[in-house]
Amino acid sequence: MKTVKHKILVLSGKGGVGKSTFSAHLAHGLAEDENTQVALLDIDICGPSIPKIMGLEGEQVHQSGSGWSPVFVEDNLGVMSVGFLLSSPDDAVIWRGPKKNGMIKQFLRDVDWGELDYLIVDTPPGTSDEHLSVVQYLSAARLDGAVIITTPQEVSLQDVRKEISFCHKVKVPIIGVVENMSVFVCPKCKKESQIFPPTTGGAEVMCQDLKIPLLGKVPLDPHIGKSCDKGQSFLMDAPASAAALAYRSIIQKIQEFCGHHQPKEEHLVGS
Repeated sequence: MKTVKHKILVLSGKGGVGKSTFSAHLAHGLAEDENTQVALLDIDICGPSIPKIMGLEGEQVHQSGSGWSPVFVEDNLGVMSVGFLLSSPDDAVIWRGPKKNGMIKQFLRDVDWGELDYLIVDTPPGTSDEHLSVVQYLSAARLDGAVIITTPQEVSLQDVRKEISFCHKVKVPIIGVVENMSVFVCPKCKKESQIFPPTTGGAEVMCQDLKIPLLGKVPLDPHIGKSCDKGQSFLMDAPASAAALAYRSIIQKIQEFCGHHQPKEEHLVGS
């Protein structure tokens, strides 16, 4: 991990809010600069969707003298996921905590990441074994912080508040919150509809109350799902769309945070 400049966790309290989709597009967006070396690590052991989203289904991990080699999307964008170790995408991973922790440790220790500018870690929803493990293993390696993904409705925000509390307890800096699926704009009449109504004010009010940054709001765009199913970058498929512009604004804020923030070395006490 000493060869990795910036390490970013992508977290969510609730499943299905677009966390892996955001992780993938954060990686794609950062890697558009061919001089920036980026890696995406999928530690969602039981639901590894990154191989599909990144167009890498069916790929396998190769071992060399220096460790496991990531699977590359581009020359400057590598990916690692437990999905590459399964014989079929439909195989269930039925592991207890210790085995999950061992796999995460192996990903961080034994993968030959090389010199990286950014390592993005896509986590499962919640605050369980995988989150504690990755924070413990990265605590001595200067973790920049976490980006927390939510949708506007209170049932999602409720769990995000727990995620924020988790970050405070384990001393992970919060880069900010992204509100996914914030509004739907009809492609024909251009009228806005709130598919997930922000009954308590959405991420904006929550961030104001908790005094944490709101990085931006990404509108609901059906083309995002289509791009992910095809394993393509939505940023390349629809560069002028409102969602792509929102992604780029958020990515720029994350880059600025990493550029100005010097993470302190923290050691997690207990587990």
